[in-house]
Order: sequence, then structure tokens, then C-alpha cells
Amino acid sequence: MPKNRVHPNFTGDAGMILKLVADNKFNLAVLYAARAARGFGDGFAVIILPAYLSAIGFRPLEIGFVATAALLGTALLTLSVGFLAPRYDLRNLLLVGATLMAATGIAFPAFESIAFVLVVAFFGTLNPSTGDIGVLIPIEHAMLAQNASDRDRTSVFAWYSLIGALSMAAGSLAAAAPDGLVHLGFTEMHAFRLMFYAYAVLGLLSAALYRLLPHAHVEGAKPHAPLGPSRGIVYKLAALFSLDAFAGGFVVQSLLALWLFERFDLSLTAASLFFFWSGVLSAFSYPVAAWIARRIGLVNTMVFTHIPSSIFLILAAFSPNLTITLVLLSLRSALSQMDVPTRTSYVMAVVTPAERAAAASVTAVPRSLASSLSPALAGALLASPFSGLPLVLCGVLKIAYDLTLLFSFRHVKPPEEIPAPR
Repeated sequence: MPKNRVHPNFTGDAGMILKLVADNKFNLAVLYAARAARGFGDGFAVIILPAYLSAIGFRPLEIGFVATAALLGTALLTLSVGFLAPRYDLRNLLLVGATLMAATGIAFPAFESIAFVLVVAFFGTLNPSTGDIGVLIPIEHAMLAQNASDRDRTSVFAWYSLIGALSMAAGSLAAAAPDGLVHLGFTEMHAFRLMFYAYAVLGLLSAALYRLLPHAHVEGAKPHAPLGPSRGIVYKLAALFSLDAFAGGFVVQSLLALWLFERFDLSLTAASLFFFWSGVLSAFSYPVAAWIARRIGLVNTMVFTHIPSSIFLILAAFSPNLTITLVLLSLRSALSQMDVPTRTSYVMAVVTPAERAAAASVTAVPRSLASSLSPALAGALLASPFSGLPLVLCGVLKIAYDLTLLFSFRHVKPPEEIPAPR
């Protein structure tokens, strides 16, 4: 059990309690800082990735295959890490993941053959989606949950998501850097390579931050049984989350950017500005989601903010001009991610502490696997007469997910929503 964990029944010296609380706050600050560094890199990577692949001659279908390979590889790595977490030091696993991020930034621009690009995408950390999937996610979730009380858990994850989204929004602005570098005399290829190297540097920065964390293990972990009494709930949630992720795979940010490029001839600079502001809207929706969840519950917050966002996405597919499209997509951004901190908090709440890392992995991996199936299909649909079809499919499937989630889990309450006995 980590020494920095504060338990409600702790009755020791008051000075020791204050020290443990301070340690928890420091650990949260380090995890938040590392999330910011990774988010900034992901923010520009998901936008320059399709632009770079187009520049080296890849067609939309091939870009869809690269996105699928990246998501599939992420799924397998996340699953492995989730089940390794009970056996190994969480800090060391974070260091390995950050090192892999640095290696990805170095390797990606080194190859232009589709076969090699697919290999790097599969084993690397470049994520074409803006969702909460990735090899480091289950470890960070477990450590965050260990440093938060039930009362503060949703707020802790809301701030984690807020920082991640703001950093990704800032990274979206940085995606315009290749245009600026070209004006300074760099070739387009050299500009793209510099951006990938910057991504590698951010991986090294994340590793340096993780080194500041104490060594820690999952509370009450059973190495040979990472999931126990909550197995049924976790599997049901994983199945539902996979439907949501499969839907989201039709409009991963890289493919949404590609759709805007081809449908409206949007420039890379304009795209980076739009994704910055959409990221800002998503970011500030997270603390709002925590506020709403305290009043109507986690499941209700997930569902009743998600459905309107899907409707806006469907309307955007039929929009006749760029301005209306960007307004609708912005409205969607303001609502679509409110389920992120609430979903994470809900999963951490309805399982035992010993199951948290495995639960985070098991619920994330089907999401990643499911989302890896749809980008290739979306790439093909983008070339169809109605290029907005991926947006429509995404919206319809997400509404089906929301209604099923509400029906299945409206009575499964986290601890903070269970009335205290009189």
C-alpha cells in the first residue's frame, strides 16, 4: 500500500496527516504537469499526422489504415499495462510509457513506406483520437484515485481532464508551426520532422516529471487476479464503452481534420485555430461536468450532455457552408467530452481499490479496439458522394450508447450518491 495514501480512519499525529496530505497534492501536481506535457504533444500530432501522411503521398484510405493501426496498437499496450500494474511499480511503468513516447517521435518521420509507418503507428504512442485512451492512462487513473477521497474524486479527474484538454488545445495552435517554418525557409518535410522531434522531447519531459513521483503499487493488489468482485460491472461497462468508442472512431480528430480539409479546403493554420478553440470549449466543460454530477449524478451527467452533442454532429454533416459547420462542431465540443471525467470517476468508484488499474485498462481497451475498426471505414466513406456520412454514423451510434447506458446503470450508484443511513 502506498505510504502517501490518506485513509479516512487514520488516527495518527496531526503533523503526519498534514504531511501525507501535502504529499498527495504534490503527486497530483506532478501527474497534472505530465498530462499537460503529453497533451500538448498530442494536440499538434493529431493534426499534423494526416497532413504529413498526405504530403508523403498517402491517400485517405491509407491514412485510415494508419489510424486503425495506431488505435489497435494502443489497445494492446493499454491492456498489457493494465494487467501488469498490480505486479510492478506504477512509477516505473509510467517511465516506460514516456520513453516509448519519445521513441515514437523519433521513429515516425524516419519512414515513408506504408509498411514501416503502420509498424511505427502500431507500436508507438501517437493517438489519432482525442479520447482518454493510451498506454499511460490506466496507470495515471489508478494513481489519481489513490490520491483522492470519494468526495473529491470526480473533481480530481475533472481537473485532470481540464488540464489535458487545455494543453491539447494549445498543441492544436502549435500545429500551425510547419507553415511558419516553411516561410522561414525550411522545406515542408523538414518542418514536419521538427514537429515529430518536438513530440519526442515532450516524452522525455514527461519521463523527467514521472521520476519525481514516489514508488507506488496498486492498493491491495492481487497479481494473479486483477479483477475480482466487480468483474461483471466492469465487463458490462467495457461493452458499452466499446460501442461509444466505435462510434467515435468515425470522427477521430485526424479524420475530422481531413474532412474539413477536403470538404471546405480548410488551411492547416485555420484548422489549428479551430481545434484550439474547440479544445478550449471541451476543457472548460470538465469542471462544469463535475458541478452537474454533484447535482444529478454521474450517469445522468454522461447521458444528458452527450445526446445533444451527437445531434449537433449529425447536423454538421449536412451543413452547406464552413461557418455553420464550425459553429455546430464547436457546440458539439462544448458538450461531447463532459462524460470523460464523469465516466472515469464512475469506473473508479464502482470497483474496489485493488481493481482500479485493471478496471481502467479493461474499460479502455475495448474502447481502443472498437475505435480502431472504424477509422479505416471512415476513410473509405470520406471518398463517397456524401462525405459527411461518418459524422452521421457517429452521432446515431452514440445516441444508442447513451440510452443503453442510462437504462443499464441508472441504479448502480457510486459511494457519494448513496444516501447515508439515518
